[in-house]
Amino acid sequence: MNPQVLAWCSGLVGVIIFSGSLPATRIAVMDMNPWFLTGSRAVIAGVIAVILLKCLKVNRPDRQDRIGLVYVTLGVVIGFPLFTALALQYINASYSIVFVGLLPLSTAIFAVIRGGEKPKAIFWVFSLLGSTLVLLYIFLQATPNSEYHSNQLLGILFMFVAIILCGLGYAEGAKLSRKIGGWQVICWALAIALPVMFIIMILSYSAETLNHLSFSALFSLLYVSLFSMLIGFFFWYYGLAHGGIATVGQLQLLQPLFGLGLAALLLHESISWIMLIITLGIIVCVAFAKKFA
Repeated sequence: MNPQVLAWCSGLVGVIIFSGSLPATRIAVMDMNPWFLTGSRAVIAGVIAVILLKCLKVNRPDRQDRIGLVYVTLGVVIGFPLFTALALQYINASYSIVFVGLLPLSTAIFAVIRGGEKPKAIFWVFSLLGSTLVLLYIFLQATPNSEYHSNQLLGILFMFVAIILCGLGYAEGAKLSRKIGGWQVICWALAIALPVMFIIMILSYSAETLNHLSFSALFSLLYVSLFSMLIGFFFWYYGLAHGGIATVGQLQLLQPLFGLGLAALLLHESISWIMLIITLGIIVCVAFAKKFA
């Protein structure tokens, strides 16, 4: 197979895997503490990552690469899983998935900050339009003058933090994947986070949670641990490393559509026309913004 085609296929598989992350997280937080969920998913993936690194005798990363790995850890191992889990206590999965339309933009911004790239002025025009659409959707869907409204605002805040941190993790991971390999990046990030995440898992453990854990919540935990936290990054970082960050990275634009479909299928959440229109509008804006990056 042509290497470029293989990279695109690999990136697409990664995006499809990631599309199930928010619906699965929503199912999991119905039965377990978000801190326990974040810690346990990272511990499960981290143990597997350490075994892979040991069995395959992977060399330790250079000192200059370790700072980048810490950023990856903060972004995609700790930040995004934790803040999406916190957010999904207050908002449903389909509502949160609209925010994912900003993820390519967040990644591009950190590519500018960390990578020194200089997009054209029109890039920022489309970026602003996309952000405005997200804010418009949030305003239209908000429920004023109620306790639910306050909780919803908290969920919105958590989602914005999650998107910012994930953008940082994607940008750093994409840069490092060209040097040390895609699967090695996520494995080392998980290994770095393992001691801290183990402590978080233990401190947030509750026997009551495990006693009332449903099969769907357990399956969701295994999904976000094995696929969202580990296997998905094998495909995603391979695609970025071999196909180019600017080109393969645009596959992220498909993630909101896949995610909305899964939310409707698995959680039976209603998908409104305005949700689809806003999501498509965000995709168009971010696509043009990435084009001029």
